[in-house]
Amino acid sequence: MESTIVTSTTKRRSTKLKRWDSFITGHLFISPWLIGFLLLTLYPMIQSLYYSFTDFSLLEEANWVGVRNYEKIFTVDTRFYQSVKVTFLYVLGSVPLRLIAALFIAMLLAKSLRGISAYRTMIYFPSLIGGSIAVSLLWKNIFGRDGYINEVLGLFGIQGMGWINNPDTALSTLVLLVVWQFGSAMVIFLAGLKQIPQDLYEASSADGAGKVRQFFNITLPMLSPTIYFNIIMGIIGAFQMFTPAMIITQGGPMNSTYVYALYLYERAFSQLQMGYASSLAWIMLIIIALSTSVIFLSSKYWVFYESEKEEQK
Repeated sequence: MESTIVTSTTKRRSTKLKRWDSFITGHLFISPWLIGFLLLTLYPMIQSLYYSFTDFSLLEEANWVGVRNYEKIFTVDTRFYQSVKVTFLYVLGSVPLRLIAALFIAMLLAKSLRGISAYRTMIYFPSLIGGSIAVSLLWKNIFGRDGYINEVLGLFGIQGMGWINNPDTALSTLVLLVVWQFGSAMVIFLAGLKQIPQDLYEASSADGAGKVRQFFNITLPMLSPTIYFNIIMGIIGAFQMFTPAMIITQGGPMNSTYVYALYLYERAFSQLQMGYASSLAWIMLIIIALSTSVIFLSSKYWVFYESEKEEQK
């Protein structure tokens, strides 16, 4: 009897040790990411939250001022509202157009044709270089008064203009830049298109459905989770747009491209108001969270999951 008790106790201890070893092993594997997250993400966020309630600058020590920074932002700072307005216009213009372009090209590249992999690589290439300074300078030359766009228009006898120097068109040039870099969304759409069963198209064709009807009744519903993901990622990226506005237009002309990230940068590194800039950063975090929450809450009305349909059956 005693040997049986000892054996069961030993087994329990052995099981606990195995679980503990698995716990330690798992955390050792994720330790590079975990250390990076704690030191490079969580700690700076907590420090930024503290600084948002101070008058901290790079030249003086931080003094606690409470919610004074936030009061000034919402009651006195007119440039804050201008930057928010421009940023929302940029998001509303760039995100839908980028998704439409990505989906259109993805559907063209989803066909099994000879050399299609090479075409996919070439079309994806602009997204590899991203929103770099070199691309921004190239875009500035293309849409400048003496740029390539006006040279092409001149061949047809059309008088061009300084697209980036006109308040009515400057923001549109930045929108076109992000639309041109649709490669990442396109690849995700390609993966989603490959997951749609071809039987659905064949059955609908037998019932007399055309390409347009198939697109709206089959492709879009089946791609809705992919569209949902791309919208969320597009919104987060668009709200943080900085490099093109900084390099191409410097926020002008007449503050027509003065996006939020550029305003935050100027407060932090030009005026050295780190506490104030930290408050702006947290406000932007809340704006992004609210925007994505709206998409998340509305997703139950338009996002289709095949697993949910199976559960209802």
